[in-house]
Amino acid sequence: MATKFLLQDSRYKTTTLKKHLIQHLIISGSSSIADIAKELQLSIPTVTKFVSELMNDNYILDLGKQNTPGGRKPNIYGLNPNAGYFVGVDVEVKKVLLATIDFCGNVIDEGYVVRYNLEDTEEAFDRLCEIVQDYIHQLEIDTSKVLQVGINLGGRVNPKTGFSYSFFHFDDKPLTEKIEKRIGIPVNLENDSRAMMYGEFLAGVVKNEKNILFININWGLGAGIIIDGKPYYGKSGFSGEVGHVCALDNEIICNCGKKGCLETEASGYAIERMSHERKAQGCTSILWDMMEEHGEFLLSDFVEAVLREDVLAIEIVEHIGFVLGRWVAGLINLLNPEMVILGGPLSATQDYLRLPVQSAIRKYSLNLVNQDTQLVVSKLGIRGGLIGACMLSRSRLLGMI
Repeated sequence: MATKFLLQDSRYKTTTLKKHLIQHLIISGSSSIADIAKELQLSIPTVTKFVSELMNDNYILDLGKQNTPGGRKPNIYGLNPNAGYFVGVDVEVKKVLLATIDFCGNVIDEGYVVRYNLEDTEEAFDRLCEIVQDYIHQLEIDTSKVLQVGINLGGRVNPKTGFSYSFFHFDDKPLTEKIEKRIGIPVNLENDSRAMMYGEFLAGVVKNEKNILFININWGLGAGIIIDGKPYYGKSGFSGEVGHVCALDNEIICNCGKKGCLETEASGYAIERMSHERKAQGCTSILWDMMEEHGEFLLSDFVEAVLREDVLAIEIVEHIGFVLGRWVAGLINLLNPEMVILGGPLSATQDYLRLPVQSAIRKYSLNLVNQDTQLVVSKLGIRGGLIGACMLSRSRLLGMI
């Protein structure tokens, strides 16, 4: 059973102010009482009282004297990394990745990968719960201090209510409640694209930008949006479903059941379909040997084929990039972001994907608008969802979002 977070009840003003104090230390790293008082616009006696109470509860540490020239050197305070832990679970179509951060946001465990088939079945749900439990039990920390588990899922997810409408929606109970009952730890549910975006925002390619569009090219196609430094959710948490924009005049049925979705021409599923079509046409590629070796089509194999300069794989990724870029151009015209990030597994192809996207943006967006926008590739890569899941859990628990 997890340790209860002592600052969870925000009905009390002191609790909210203490959370703001912790938020300040997350951003600043460390501060003196005078600096905290100035930032939070509180009196020094009030801040001194809060710091003392948070130290007694083991959330804050006295880091000693500040090295300042002249005069009396003030004590500085920072977060206690061992105050609590946050586990991130990134659920993909064919595997689950898991990681853990401490209270300061440092990654303390990463690289735990389990093969998994994401299906909308009770068996797949049970297996996911087992994977999470097994991972937590093998951690070399006091697992009672795991304050929250953040789980990413693709599709329609409402983080506020805890419901997933694309997977494991078997009854009228929130998915978070069902998983919490199984693992005994509070759960935060998030859309995978939004989690990747948040990981890049806090620990990736983003520097000082506040208006960001993140494109997740995975088996499906999704987006995450940050406006004025805050994740944008929309009314029910369903923002970012760019893959299901009716963008194409084709007869290809999407996974959502509709025709003409952008995802049918710009996603991992589209790449798999195109690859099989080219194979049937007699085209040559190193992909065919990879598929035979692994018994299935893997996006990681496709990325490797591109990076090994396989002509057919490069042709497919260029097509994907240009189709995607045409619609990213429309989003740039609509949102005027400072940065567009290409993320997800396919972003590992780097310029093979970025350049055709860039070409389409220049062709189809307004020059005056796209001059404001940087087009970059994800820095965190496949780690983005994991880091984002951990960071989102911490941010939500502390009232930062």
